[in-house]
Amino acid sequence: MTLSLPAPAKLNLFLHITGRRADGYHELQTLFQLIDYSDTLHFSRREDATIALTPAIAGVAYDDNLIIKAALALKNYMLSKPATSNKLDLSGIDIQLEKKLPIGGGLGGGSSNAATTLVALNHLWKAGLNNKELCDIGVGLGADVPVFINGYSAWAEGIGEKLQPIELTQQWYLIIKPNCHVSTVDVFSREELTRDTLAIKVALFFEQGGKNDCQNVVCQAYPEVKKAIDWLSKFSDAKLTGTGACVFAAFSNENDAKALLEKASMLAKDNGWICFVARGINQSPIMSFFNK
Repeated sequence: MTLSLPAPAKLNLFLHITGRRADGYHELQTLFQLIDYSDTLHFSRREDATIALTPAIAGVAYDDNLIIKAALALKNYMLSKPATSNKLDLSGIDIQLEKKLPIGGGLGGGSSNAATTLVALNHLWKAGLNNKELCDIGVGLGADVPVFINGYSAWAEGIGEKLQPIELTQQWYLIIKPNCHVSTVDVFSREELTRDTLAIKVALFFEQGGKNDCQNVVCQAYPEVKKAIDWLSKFSDAKLTGTGACVFAAFSNENDAKALLEKASMLAKDNGWICFVARGINQSPIMSFFNK
């Protein structure tokens, strides 16, 4: 049996850093917008117990890949439950990744891959875990893994794991990935990052909007990101997603987004940009698969 599932990307429509916990994690508020642009993962059972991933991602060791980490975390969690471990068929799995989302872009590709892996193997291994249990495993892999497991665009607080599903008006987004990789660890470790933005209510965001507290920090450290934001700002309100490197602008219709994509594409080759248009979605396509 082969199971093929998407791993959709997300945008952070704003990102406020409201504090820092004693364990080093940052408290935040953000609005996750899922988009219809995704990696695809194919899962097939093996005769042995090996969890294999192809192709390998350049610069990412097997043990460091979030797909492998997710598979092993789920397997270890199930083996730790004596009442059910003997009844499980934790067969080996071949995982083939069709990579479409740029690495280090702030689109949540690694976290989405991890979430899709947890959801898929929960199904294939007949583990029977509910979303809360999967999220408890997922948050240990990354703070934004739970939003992809739950499968809905959402308002997030805490370290990003406290989620409130939000129904967003459909928008189209032009997204530019500059020719650089932004390290989340690097951004969150910088002293110039403000960590005291006042918390806001959902209603206030929809009235007044919000900002990305990481944007100025990333623009100072990564000139390629600043260049993309400066160009996009000539035509629309340009924002950084997450800790970057991707920048985006929202449009009420596809034609306007694609018209600007044509202009961006003229600059893409010289600047090393990856440019694309994506539609905002309120529900992950994974949900429709399991709700059939």
